[in-house]
Amino acid sequence: MPYTTEDGGRLNNFANEPRMYRAEAPTSSEKRNYLILGVLGALLIGGVITIAFYASNAG
Repeated sequence: MPYTTEDGGRLNNFANEPRMYRAEAPTSSEKRNYLILGVLGALLIGGVITIAFYASNAG
């Protein structure tokens, strides 16, 4: 472990840095899955907002 000595003789311990790696570009099937999840998420949010709008006007 890498230690450094500060003023007064105190030791300071630093964590090891993680190994670096390059991210890979998403494949066409991953891009399609991201698009499907995005559309489903937008529909879910739109549905929740629509239900809240109608629920607030009912009554």
